[in-house]
Amino acid sequence: MNLSYQPELLAEYGLQLSEAQYTLNATKTVIVGMSGGVDSSVVALMTKLQGYKVIGLFMKNWDETNPDGTCNADADYQDVIKVCERLDIPYYSANFVKEYWDGVFQEFLSDYRQGFTPNPDVLCNREIKFKVFYQRARLLGADFLATGHYCQLENHKLTKAIDQNKDQTYFLYAVQKDVFQHVLFPIGHLPKPKVRELAEKFDLATKAKKDSTGICFIGERNFKNFLSQYIEGQKGNFVDMNGKIIGKHDGVCFYTLGQRKGMGIGGPGEPWFVVAKNHQKNEVVIAQGDDHPALYADGLTAIELNWLTDA
Repeated sequence: MNLSYQPELLAEYGLQLSEAQYTLNATKTVIVGMSGGVDSSVVALMTKLQGYKVIGLFMKNWDETNPDGTCNADADYQDVIKVCERLDIPYYSANFVKEYWDGVFQEFLSDYRQGFTPNPDVLCNREIKFKVFYQRARLLGADFLATGHYCQLENHKLTKAIDQNKDQTYFLYAVQKDVFQHVLFPIGHLPKPKVRELAEKFDLATKAKKDSTGICFIGERNFKNFLSQYIEGQKGNFVDMNGKIIGKHDGVCFYTLGQRKGMGIGGPGEPWFVVAKNHQKNEVVIAQGDDHPALYADGLTAIELNWLTDA
């Protein structure tokens, strides 16, 4: 497969690269965080086409088999191998199961127990992908870590992706800004269909693979059943704004503010929404209508601020 300097191809996919820059890139090593999905596969392809010395690095962060005895991580790593061999780049695997459990999952569970609704992808990016994984890449001699996130960097400052439907800048808000000096987001300037097109053009093994969803590195699950394995919910009452009992819930921790579905409450009138949680009384407060005043607020309290710019 021809992966030499191809300025016309690069230009077709939004990159203007001189031969001098291509030659300079050849002195730089890029480690690509590969998940076994199409996005990170195309990242490996794009960095290779730009002349970099590319290494694929797969990380295993969750150690659990499916009910049928299979392991998603093992299947994903096989896809990484196929893509790397297709691109003729070396590949390795790193195990961060303990770091994920200690730095992400324990905080995730703690937040739920306190009544919050944490975002595990934010925690995973802060503690794993752009911390321990980034540090491992740098120790291995990488000049840059490249990932398949849909976002861009302008003078090392985080900006939104071209494809607004796929933009992932929100999930990176907790990453320390200094890290971005050694990070590349090679597909942030491309719409998703173009990423798929590149995978098809170069016949990558992940070209038709479904996009991953669900909890970061854990995958798509019945969320309540999954959470119940680690948090014991105490059954209680759904109550309206006046304290009238409307139904029964499975545990305050299983519901989030603004939630509409999954409560098992029907009946006449507009849909019910979660508007508050009372841990002392073990009650979930609900109200009808998506325009109910209790669903809205004039302000918020923010903690753990992380400034991504000096200005």
